[in-house]
Amino acid sequence: MKWKLPFTKKTDSTKPKKSKTREWVDAILFAAIASTIIRGLLFSAYAIPSGSMEGTLLTGDYLFVSKISYGPRMPFTPVSIPFLESTITRYNVKTYWDGIKLPYFRLPGLTEIKKGDIVVFNKPEEADPSYNRPVDVRTNLIKRCQATPGDVFTIVNGQVFINGKAAPNAEKAQTSYEVVTNGTDINPQVYHDMSIELLGQKDANTYVMIIPKAYVATLKGYSNIKSITPVIQSAGEYAADVFPHNEKFKWNQDNFGPLVMPKRGYIIPLNDSTMVLYRRAIELYENNKVAINGKAILINGKKADSYTFKMNYYWMMGDNRHNSLDSRFWGYVPEDHVVGKAMITWMSIDSTGTFFDKIRWNRIFKPIK
Repeated sequence: MKWKLPFTKKTDSTKPKKSKTREWVDAILFAAIASTIIRGLLFSAYAIPSGSMEGTLLTGDYLFVSKISYGPRMPFTPVSIPFLESTITRYNVKTYWDGIKLPYFRLPGLTEIKKGDIVVFNKPEEADPSYNRPVDVRTNLIKRCQATPGDVFTIVNGQVFINGKAAPNAEKAQTSYEVVTNGTDINPQVYHDMSIELLGQKDANTYVMIIPKAYVATLKGYSNIKSITPVIQSAGEYAADVFPHNEKFKWNQDNFGPLVMPKRGYIIPLNDSTMVLYRRAIELYENNKVAINGKAILINGKKADSYTFKMNYYWMMGDNRHNSLDSRFWGYVPEDHVVGKAMITWMSIDSTGTFFDKIRWNRIFKPIK
C-alpha cells in the first residue's frame, strides 16, 4: 500500500521540457535584450578613429562611454538592427527604419556637461538636409568641451578664453610648429620616437610638423635644429572653412570670436549679424522655417524681431588643435546630439607596432581626463 502525504503538490509529469534549440534561442534573446539595455541606457564602447584628440587619446584607443553621466538619450529612430552602424557595406545600406521618428527626450543624468569634459556626440554637420539622417544615426565624434551654454567663447593666438579668462589647456594638447634646420636631414627615427607628425615642407630647410608639447624642448636641443616656432594664423585673416563661413566675421582656427553659446531661454535680437551666427541653430537644430523678405525676418511664416532658444549648446574642440575638424569649422553642438561622457580606455592597439607590441599595455583601463 502506498501512503500519500496530505497537501502534497501534484507534479505535472506530462509538461514537455525545452529543447536544446529553444534553450539556446531563449539565452540569445535574453543576452540581446540585456546588452541592448546596457548599451542604450548605461555604457557603450567607442573606438578612436583619428588623431584629433592626440596625445590625450590615441588612434586605436577603445573607450567606455557613460550615458548615465548626462542622462541616457532615448532613441529618435527606435526601429533598427542592434550592434550595427547606421549604414553598412560600400552601398551604405541602412540598418534603421526612419518611418517612425520620436521627439528628443533624455532621462535625468548624474551631472551636467562641464568645461574640460571629453564628450561623445553626433556630428552636427550631418544635420544638413543633404545627409537626410536622424540625429541618433549620425556619425559619432569625440572632443573636449570648451564652452557651455551662456559662455562667451574666444580664441586669441591659439589660446582659448572663456568669459574673458584664459581656459586651462589639456595636459597633452598638441599643435603645429615651423621647424627650421641647418640643412641636415632629421633622422626618421626621431619622428617615431617623439610621435611627431610631418605635415609638410616649405623649402629645403623648413618643415611644418605637429610635435607633442613634451618633446618640443628636446627637439630644439638637437644640433641640426635652428628654430622651432608655433604656427598661428594671424588675427583678422579670414578662413572660409571656419564657422560661420562669412566674411562679415574674419575668423580663423587660431583667432576666433567672441561668440556667445546659446542656452535654453536665451533671447537674441534678429538682425544681419545674429542671422549669420545663429540661423543654423534656429533652422536646422530647432526645426524652424526661416525666410528673409527684404529686411524682414520670418520664423515659421511670421515676422520676428527676436528668437528664444529651446536647447542648450556647447563648443567642442580636439586637443590636437591643428589636426581636428571641430566646432571651429561646423559650429556649436546642440544638447540633443550629446551621447555621453568618455570615462575609461579599456583597450589600446597601435596599428603601426609589431606583432608583439601592438597592445599599449600602459593604456589598459586608464581613466580619461
